[in-house]
Amino acid sequence: MADPKGFLKVTERELPKRRPVPIRLMDWKEVYEQGDPTQLRRQAGRCMDCGVPFCHQGCPLGNLIPEWNDLTWRGEGRQAIERLHATNNFPEFTGRLCPAPCESACVLGINQPAVTIKQVEVSIIDQAFANGWVDSHPPESLTGKTVAVVGSGPAGLAAAQQLTRAGHTVAVYERDDRIGGLLRYGIPDFKMEKKHIDARLKQMTDEGTRFRAGVNIGVDISWDALRARYDAVVIATGAMVPRDLPIPGRDLSGVHFAMEYLVQQNKAGAGDDVPGQISAEDKHVVVLGGGDTGADCIGTAHRQGAASVTNLAIGTQPPTSRTDAQPWPTTPTLFEVSSAHEEGGERQYLVSTVEFLANESGEVRAIRVAETEFVDGRRVPKSGTEREIPADLVLLALGFTGPESHDLGSQLSLPFDARGNVERNGEYATSEPGVFVAGDAGRGQSLIVWAIAEGRAAAAAVDKYLEGETDLPAPVRPTDRAIAL
Repeated sequence: MADPKGFLKVTERELPKRRPVPIRLMDWKEVYEQGDPTQLRRQAGRCMDCGVPFCHQGCPLGNLIPEWNDLTWRGEGRQAIERLHATNNFPEFTGRLCPAPCESACVLGINQPAVTIKQVEVSIIDQAFANGWVDSHPPESLTGKTVAVVGSGPAGLAAAQQLTRAGHTVAVYERDDRIGGLLRYGIPDFKMEKKHIDARLKQMTDEGTRFRAGVNIGVDISWDALRARYDAVVIATGAMVPRDLPIPGRDLSGVHFAMEYLVQQNKAGAGDDVPGQISAEDKHVVVLGGGDTGADCIGTAHRQGAASVTNLAIGTQPPTSRTDAQPWPTTPTLFEVSSAHEEGGERQYLVSTVEFLANESGEVRAIRVAETEFVDGRRVPKSGTEREIPADLVLLALGFTGPESHDLGSQLSLPFDARGNVERNGEYATSEPGVFVAGDAGRGQSLIVWAIAEGRAAAAAVDKYLEGETDLPAPVRPTDRAIAL
């Protein structure tokens, strides 16, 4: 185990410092400074190697956290990345983007701040890439079977890598002009620079995975034709239908979905020409929605030079610590200050948006809001509390309602469940033989760690369908909503 007395000697939780706000707002680079190896070792040494390591249960991937904490504390970086890669294809993604349910389940969190599991994880993989320890693992032989993976987000990439290593010939189709899905175009560079995606794609290409960007399945190639061409198909298109807010003024110029805004900035950051790009420069920006996507919009607006940024949430402000209703080891809903919130702007809670107001040119100039009250369990605007907030740009970051369904339903006749997701059985299989679903398209909007776990598990199901048996790991079931504790 790591230092047997580490958690007794080091009781404070330490993370790398974020770059000063005035400096980081001048660029799009990641916000954290280079980590201190001594501090990292000290934090890894706090891991207790519990008799029952609940962090395993908190992580859908079942990461071997005490093992690579121990190896990090001992300075065995190469062995640490081998243990990390044993369960997680892309720790450089989860280490930057995952909200770390493993840390909520950390036993040390009962009476101390949890081990900095996420920071140890990303440090292991960054060190591995820097030292050339991320090897390619092409299959020893090919099975002769072919698989199409549609969608190149974390679920699709995880499924593709596992199936390629199993010996199948895998092609990943992506309708955007670059591979990566929301990792590429939904996540701002200040949270994850795209060099990390490119490094992993090089490894996958060397292993034999084939990538087909700029191909829209259902339009450029029909789903029926794709199914006829390949022995199996994995649908990993995500849950990309945004939740709308159908109130008066919704059609005004200046009211946009968050992803429309974030994708454009990521394309501009990649050097693309983006005609008519939505920009927050010198504008009063209002972001509706208090989640991660809303925070991404806030950080982007700051870097574009917004005059002001206001973030509105319809619910109550979460507590700063666990309540009795959210005991350890559950994942609590807590008030958090992300790097974007740290950079400025105002956050308001219990605010219901009533109407978008127009200027003489038909552009949004303000939003009318009211206090939120609860009536029969519903959140509704409280009469008599209406007020206006100036807004030249409104961004809707209200989550997603499910996958785009038209072509799937019409071309493959796939049914959808009550939540709007592609219906599947306990083996990730749809009603169409040889067609499987992984990630948000089958479970709804979720975390990146769930997407990777589902991609790995769906790959095992596909391998079994093609070969009759499989040695690939299947960390989660399609029916899992959270790891049982």
